[in-house]
Amino acid sequence: MKSYPLNLSIKRQQGFTLIELIMVIVILGILAAVAVPRFADISVDARRASLRSLEGSMRSTNTMVYARAVSTIPSQTGATGTVTMGNVTLNTIFGYAATATDLASVMELNAADFAASGTDIQMISAPTPGGCQVTYAAPNAAGDLPTYTQTDTGC
Repeated sequence: MKSYPLNLSIKRQQGFTLIELIMVIVILGILAAVAVPRFADISVDARRASLRSLEGSMRSTNTMVYARAVSTIPSQTGATGTVTMGNVTLNTIFGYAATATDLASVMELNAADFAASGTDIQMISAPTPGGCQVTYAAPNAAGDLPTYTQTDTGC
């Protein structure tokens, strides 16, 4: 028969201690406190990305307007002119759309998201539409390019 010393006992851990569980809860709380505000800003980032996309669409559409103005006989690249794209006729200045409203008329924008007025196309779903827009300025002289200015402080 085998004998074991009396002071040697075999211990087996049955689960987590209370301290270990509290530490896991504290770590998860810290991670949640850092992650939740980051995910809350996703809507602002999405509106800003939509605004960048809007500007890209405005530039592309205006390039097509210019191509139509150049190819129209007689050319519509003077100080004033008109071009027809599809079934929409818009005013031009040096071959480019005269206003943001003219440009928006051929862009097929979703009326629930964007509204054009004069020189601006605003994202009306933004908290402050006037602070979430692209401002358009037609060229001032032949050979100049139009300008596009984003305002995203209200997105």
